[in-house]
Amino acid sequence: MKLKKLLALAMAVVLVFALAACGGDTDSENGQESTSSSNGQSGDVATLTYAIWDKNQEPGMRAIADAFEAENPDIKINIEVTGWDEYWTKLEAAGTGGALPDVFWMHINNFRKYADAGLLEGIDTGKTDLSKFPSGLNELYTIDGTLYGIPKDFDTIGLWYNKTMFDEKGIAYPDETWTWDTLVEVAAELTDANSGIYGFAAPLDTQQGYYNFIYQNGGYVISEDKTKSGFDMPETIEAIQFYTDLINKYKVSPAYATLVETSNTNLFESGKVAMILQGSWMVTEMKSNEYTHDNADVAVLPMGKERASIYNGLANAVASTSKNKEAAMKFVYYMGTEEANITQAKNGSAIPAYENTQQPWIDYTTFFSLDKYVDMLDYAVIYPTSKSRPKWDVVENDTMRKIFAGELSVEDGCKLIAEEMNAILAEE
Repeated sequence: MKLKKLLALAMAVVLVFALAACGGDTDSENGQESTSSSNGQSGDVATLTYAIWDKNQEPGMRAIADAFEAENPDIKINIEVTGWDEYWTKLEAAGTGGALPDVFWMHINNFRKYADAGLLEGIDTGKTDLSKFPSGLNELYTIDGTLYGIPKDFDTIGLWYNKTMFDEKGIAYPDETWTWDTLVEVAAELTDANSGIYGFAAPLDTQQGYYNFIYQNGGYVISEDKTKSGFDMPETIEAIQFYTDLINKYKVSPAYATLVETSNTNLFESGKVAMILQGSWMVTEMKSNEYTHDNADVAVLPMGKERASIYNGLANAVASTSKNKEAAMKFVYYMGTEEANITQAKNGSAIPAYENTQQPWIDYTTFFSLDKYVDMLDYAVIYPTSKSRPKWDVVENDTMRKIFAGELSVEDGCKLIAEEMNAILAEE
């Protein structure tokens, strides 16, 4: 398989990863040395490695692990945090050498690669109540009837706005009545290009950008049966045209080149942009930044022909190669319980996926209107994907760059994406 060929190339990295993964970790209570390897045992204690990529969520994951360890004194959880990019590099290398962490976060962008390679253990659905999770998340991590990860959280996309900039202009804050027209009108009022101030930022982004507009306009990225691209639909082309018009026609957004050099988040945090789209995973960033902490809030997305907000979610997966598979499964089933999801919420880690456990996450940060993120789940659209997404994702990104750079018209570019995407989908 192509994956195995790719993984073989990473063999040199495996040695580095394996040494790091097998390094000693001192227990702070008893001073004894215990291995953090996925194969490690300390006496009669099974030691599991739990790999994640978000340092901001570590306290919440640690709280869950502590509660689990209290109920299962024969199992120890070592949490390994690695940044997003390096996380996937290490995971691929570990997969080559059979040294995957026992339990790890899985994202839909990489799920099929690991599942198809037989590196993920199937979940016994009789030991968890899947009806408590959004059905779309269950489907994301299911192949031919087998679930390969229990949903951990979900995320939607919200409209962040600068309250101070709105107040200075005497403009009412965004609310549920906003439409695309409202967005353009208000963004124009807030724009002062001569001063480098813009009302909105429209970066080249899928989940936090034009995907939301596609579905709000009645279009789609991929058909429900995963056989056809929606990029050549008039509704999709119209939506992307509107999104890019925010830069080129209405001029309420910084230029594409500017947004390549400086992220929309940085522009928002420096008071250069009044509104941006951000996923719920960015709440910690908004809280930790002094400027946005004092000046920003979040609202639901403006409405097109219909309401829509792209949603996605992570899953906790177990390595099929784990030497402590029974203990690893026990931990993953625990993380799928109401108790564990409430613990995650109380620590502000992410919006928990388990039904009716979101309120503590909302309450954790009272100065932002985080309930809006949860409210949008009612009409949210699951992140569009398919088995061959890694292939057509490259086509989409490369062509969209040309559209944003003005090298291709929106219509020509979208039709090109559809043509190449359909050819890829036909091979699935």
